[in-house]
Parts: sequence; structure tokens; C-alpha cells
Amino acid sequence: MSIVVTGATGHLGRHVVEQLLEKVPAEQITAVVRNAEKAADFADRGVKIALADYSAPASFDGLFAAGDKVLLISGSEVGNDRVGQHTAVIDAAKAAGVALLAYTSAPGTLTAALADDHRGTEKALLASGLPYTLLRNGWYNENFTENLAPVLEHGAVVQAAGDGRISSASRADFAAAAVAVLTGEGHENQTYELGGDDAWSFAEYAAEIGRQTGKEIPYSAVSVEVYTGILTGAGLPEAFAAILAGVDASIEKGELVVTSGDLARLTGRPATPISESIAVALKG
Repeated sequence: MSIVVTGATGHLGRHVVEQLLEKVPAEQITAVVRNAEKAADFADRGVKIALADYSAPASFDGLFAAGDKVLLISGSEVGNDRVGQHTAVIDAAKAAGVALLAYTSAPGTLTAALADDHRGTEKALLASGLPYTLLRNGWYNENFTENLAPVLEHGAVVQAAGDGRISSASRADFAAAAVAVLTGEGHENQTYELGGDDAWSFAEYAAEIGRQTGKEIPYSAVSVEVYTGILTGAGLPEAFAAILAGVDASIEKGELVVTSGDLARLTGRPATPISESIAVALKG
């Protein structure tokens, strides 16, 4: 029996494998990657490496074994047939008879277009009959803190989220929830709504950046149309810019506020506050 992590060298996958290594022997972990070189550090520590690509369904044939626990980390290439890619993994897992397939989804309250692939994947997973866990991850702190350069350059936070609030947490927090499911018991056929303990607004986010930098950083709330134009002006493809702006519209409607407490219960600790992630980003 292995614990199998797909997308294991991605931002979230790396956190998951690192935390699994603290809990189970390396030989019980299989990291599924597209590029073996990127997983060389895991291989050196005894983790099994398997090569497979969401875009090549046949590459998952025979990859899983009966009794495996699998974490399907959603593909990052928005706009591709992510539901089809994920379903290929689900089909391979079903054929092998895995014990559990956990999927990193999006909050159940999210109506933005970005959620469509997640809802489609959830439907395919439930239809498969596999024992499942839906990890409906809220937004990562790093979605915001890893791109502070424009904020510091222009001296402002510009979003189309109005006064909406976000229950974000760090990638390491969401990884810890996944590890708790993969290494624990009693998570079959469960859905967890995962988010940080304290929701924040972009006005508070801007103020916190200002506090830590000693600069005046205002929040400028713009329309979805204006924000889409700003993103395309910065070089993002129009379709992707529209998706991101749509997420802001969802934030304004309160769709990224998570009050379940599931994240803290699974991890056994408080979530990482946005202020801490801002401090880490500024030091970097």
C-alpha cells in the first residue's frame, strides 16, 4: 500500500510530500510527476517516483495498486480539459481498487467560472463509486503574497472585490489537512470545507502591507471590467484575466468566506494568518 500524490512537485504537492515524510516511511510514498529531475530530491530520500501526465491518460494505467490512498491534486492549467484529465486519473484509480481518492477542490460556495472544473471533477468522482474525500480548499495566502512587487511598485492594492472577505490560509496548512486525511482513518466519503480562521478584506490586507513596510498602501476597489483591463494590460490572456476578475466578483459576494472550522480540526492547529505570509514574502 502506498500513499500516492499526483502533481507532487507543484506548489501544494511539495508541501504534501514533505509533510508525509514526517509521518510515514519514505518507501510508502509515491510521488507522481511529469519530470523526474524535479523530484530528484524526493528520490534521494527514498520516495518512489512515478512518471505520468494528466494530458496523457494512458500514463496512469497500472500506476495505482489496490489499497492505495491517492491524493489527486487538481491540474493547474486552467482552460484545458481539466475534468477530462482528472477523470482519467479517477478511472485508473477505480480500475486498481484504491482505498481512497482525495481531491483538492474549491469551496462549495464558489460560483465563479474557476469552480466549474472542480464541480465537474467532483461529479465524476462521486459517480465512480470510489471511497472519496473532497478537500474543498479555500484560497492560498500565497495567491496574494507571492505577487507583492506590483503592490510595492505602485503603492496600492487594486482589486475588484469591493468589501468582500477571504478565509485564506497557507499552502502548508492545506497540505497538512490533506496529510491528515491520507494518514488518518474515517475520512471516507467526507467533504471538508477548508479555509483560514479569520477572514480578511483587501482594505485590511493593504493596511497590513503598509504596517509592515512603513508605507502608505491604500486599497483601490475597481469594477470587474476595469480590473480585467488591468490584468490584460499586464500581459495576461483575456480569458484568464476574466476568470481572475470573476473570482473577485465572488469574493465581493462572500463566496470565499469559510466558517466550517474543518481546516483547524483536521490539522489540529490554527491556520496561518495572512499577516504572517506577508512577513515571509517581504523577507524573501
